Amino acid sequence: MKYAILFYVFLFLFFIGCILLGVFVYDKRLSRNHGLEVPKGFHRTEEINIDPVSGEKTRVYYNPDTGERFYKKEK
Repeated sequence: MKYAILFYVFLFLFFIGCILLGVFVYDKRLSRNHGLEVPKGFHRTEEINIDPVSGEKTRVYYNPDTGERFYKKEK
């Protein structure tokens, strides 16, 4: 019985560890490239995201060579 409880505690901690690893290492959304200067090769699009709470606008720029998107906060 003692080993069964330890097994499930270990399994739970392993599961939580995998989730944290996925969030902080593999999830690229946390490191979105918001910035003030648009990098070279990026073109302005007509796409604007507006935060419904703060009303802050974010303009989307696109690099056709890499397919990467850059998000710049607007005033």
